[in-house]
Amino acid sequence: MDRKSVGGKVSTDIFKMVLTAMFIAVTVAISRFFIIPVPMTHGNVNLCDAGIFISALLLGPRVGGVVGGASGFLLDLISGYGQYMWFSLIVHGAEGLIVGLIAGKNTDKKWTKLIAVSVGIVIMVIGYFVADSVLYTMYAGFVGIGTNLIQGLVGAVIAYLVTPKLRKRI
Repeated sequence: MDRKSVGGKVSTDIFKMVLTAMFIAVTVAISRFFIIPVPMTHGNVNLCDAGIFISALLLGPRVGGVVGGASGFLLDLISGYGQYMWFSLIVHGAEGLIVGLIAGKNTDKKWTKLIAVSVGIVIMVIGYFVADSVLYTMYAGFVGIGTNLIQGLVGAVIAYLVTPKLRKRI
């Protein structure tokens, strides 16, 4: 075994992989624990976006996309919302990816972080408008806009408060 594989890039990659898995697990757990069904859209309000935003802001677009897609998919699968799981894989995956891309290395700048999560919220709201419209009716898509905005805003506030504290520890 060469020195690089012992203490260099390989250990950093393993650390990032472990963090990704932990973010997926924590995001699914907190989202499952704090879940509010929305009967008119057959969906729910949860804290999935908080975990997605935190992971994307801390670890970048690749991890944000994986955490978003995997946690959204798994949450729907275990929560009884299987009709949404493929939509969630795409919508939340894109949300995490784009937030990470926009934030880049500039997550210490408040405006960059605010723009990044705002675009993420828009992606999520539009994505679930399409999902609700395809699965049910366009009326269900419109009804879901308000609850999805609330979910995104709550996730953004949590991420805004938690990210600086976690950045110091990671």
